[in-house]
Amino acid sequence: MPGEAILRRQRVRESAARTYARSFPIVPVRAHGMTVEGADGRRYLDCLSGAGTLALGHNHPVVLDAIRRTLDSGAPLHLLDLATAEKDDFTTALLESLPAEFAAGARVQFCGPAGTDAVEAALKLMQTATGRRGTLAFTGAYHGMTAGALAVTGNVAVKEPLPSGGEVTRLPYPYSYRCPFGLGGEPGERMSEVYTQRLLDDPSGGVVRPAAMILEAVQGEGGAVPAPDGWLRAMRRITAERGIPLIVDEVQTGVGRTGAMWAIEHSGIVPDAMVLSKAIGGSLPLAVVVYREEYDGWRPGAHAGTFRGNTLAMAAGAATLRYVAANGLAERAGRLGELLIAELSALRAALPVIGEVRGRGLMIGVELVDPAGEMDACGALPADPRLAVRVREACLARGLIVELGGRHDAVLRLLPPLTVTDEQLRAVIDRLAEAIAAAAAPKDGGAR
Repeated sequence: MPGEAILRRQRVRESAARTYARSFPIVPVRAHGMTVEGADGRRYLDCLSGAGTLALGHNHPVVLDAIRRTLDSGAPLHLLDLATAEKDDFTTALLESLPAEFAAGARVQFCGPAGTDAVEAALKLMQTATGRRGTLAFTGAYHGMTAGALAVTGNVAVKEPLPSGGEVTRLPYPYSYRCPFGLGGEPGERMSEVYTQRLLDDPSGGVVRPAAMILEAVQGEGGAVPAPDGWLRAMRRITAERGIPLIVDEVQTGVGRTGAMWAIEHSGIVPDAMVLSKAIGGSLPLAVVVYREEYDGWRPGAHAGTFRGNTLAMAAGAATLRYVAANGLAERAGRLGELLIAELSALRAALPVIGEVRGRGLMIGVELVDPAGEMDACGALPADPRLAVRVREACLARGLIVELGGRHDAVLRLLPPLTVTDEQLRAVIDRLAEAIAAAAAPKDGGAR
């Protein structure tokens, strides 16, 4: 079949670094909304959504109309950082979508097409503004794969083969189920806050005042771990009192994903910079840093990228931002997320391999565990990555695309588009429950 030939050529011609292609050996030929059709004629419900890029799902009419209008207008498709009507309109839509206190007087830096470049830009910006070099980052963090972004990323497996990308002080993120302090809940959250504050104030703590702190309001690749709102406010207070700029990475959480247009809105914090990508391009490559104007100390050309003037992405992004706002999709994502967490949590009684269900809005994680293992100090069971792989395969066999993440890759991550229907959400729950039950069922001899 043509699809099998394409897959065979991909294995031969593409690098060993390919990832999603290994997890999902399909050849998509058509897609609409949440549905993807493969070359073999099978249809799948897509809970990956381009790793959160597709806020409105595949080929949404609003996005396609914006792209067609731009193409038909004869507008230049690539103009580096020159001013265009499309860029002006996107910038207006973006600033209008941000919290007013942050947007007032903000500056926008258009970066290369990926979020990792925007992270690099934000780190360089704060180093330039403060004259300092170090960075505060967190366990479980994911910020990208280029040198500076990788340095502040927490995943050891991707960092280990490479030299360090900079001086980074790693702080404990409040991950209640596997609390780094063995406390969990509010005590663990409070300990993380106290530890951070005392470390920075300890004259013998070894931490020279850094250029910035960078964090995610909900850790995505880290396993859909939401930071408590009180903890985020504490990090903002701690950094502000010590003159440390706070960068919030909203690459995956932005554009309604967590139940608010931007995840910082849940806690009400006002950062010094926000890193944005994925959904802001309306499914096309776009990445920006928005920051407070007092940090705008760059000289011309201090940060550049050839493909920072993607006209089609700006048109699609502006249309997406306005559609999400006009149709209350962020608020709906919040309601659907609460329903999804409740429904999946209810499965734990019948499926003890589900250790925890967590997340915010339509950014959900289901952590799979070994129920026969020994509990840790917080009552968490050992992660079961082999089971997670089997569940992912069982999901695909049932027409559901779900990817893994988190510690040990044992977390099923659900990122459906904000346009998911009630019927589709029910199908996701049913198929996921069937897949977990099938993958966890004892095999020959009773072994899983």
